[in-house]
Amino acid sequence: MYASSKNRRFIAIALLPGLAVFVLFAVVPIFWSVYYGFFEWKGIGAARFIGLANYREILHDPIFWRALKNNLILVASAIIGQIPVALVLAILLKRNRWFHRLVRSAVFLPMVLSTVVVGLIWGYMYHPQFGLVNAALEMLGLDRWTRAWLSDPKVNMYAVSIPINWSNIGPYMVIFIAALSGISPEIDDAAAIDGATGFRKLFSVTLPMIWGTVVVCLVLCISGSLKAFDHVIVMTGGGPAQSTELLATYMYNNSFHIYRYGYGSAVSTMIILISAILIVLNRLITRRGGM
Repeated sequence: MYASSKNRRFIAIALLPGLAVFVLFAVVPIFWSVYYGFFEWKGIGAARFIGLANYREILHDPIFWRALKNNLILVASAIIGQIPVALVLAILLKRNRWFHRLVRSAVFLPMVLSTVVVGLIWGYMYHPQFGLVNAALEMLGLDRWTRAWLSDPKVNMYAVSIPINWSNIGPYMVIFIAALSGISPEIDDAAAIDGATGFRKLFSVTLPMIWGTVVVCLVLCISGSLKAFDHVIVMTGGGPAQSTELLATYMYNNSFHIYRYGYGSAVSTMIILISAILIVLNRLITRRGGM
């Protein structure tokens, strides 16, 4: 009992520095941001209290709603394009052979690369004159499909979502591999004896065993998509004509381009609220649809 108490005390002391840093650089700025959202402030000088005026302006700004729509497109594309692909790759690559390790490293590589580098690479690939995407379509005889992918408002958000999804499949794949490795071999043997193979085994055995991990990945996917910033800034800057504007770029442009720090703080608070709402909805849906 005494040894257990000493261990808990040691763990608490060891975690204290990290917790202090987290509170100082993550929690405190959130509260400061919420506070300044009620003020008109240009970053210098006195801040003028204006109550909910910033939030009323946000709700009446069509650019905000366009940015929210674009973010929801990213959320949907991430849920469809990251989680299922990562799960399938994890199932295929769970075996610890050298070839599987090589493929695992290749899939995880985009996460190691700087998002600026990824944005530049895909920006060149989408270039309407010498980009690889249009060149490949022309080679396949699909010239009518070629276009200015990042300038066409009809497709540019979907084009932007592809490199974002490509960059984030790797971490989820590693998480799913770890979760699949935690399933006892006896369960697989019992499923095989009962005749559960292929998709039946996936939906009746595998997914229920790792459903908690899937839910966590969905939460990370939603929150990550709502704070997407780097790829869009590098590839489009939110343009043309705000057609690829996201909530994070909308906040950035208002805060650092036109120096409306109070308004930008209100936008950041809205991002937190929207993220919380979507995460709660995800929790309700996955709880009802859980296996």
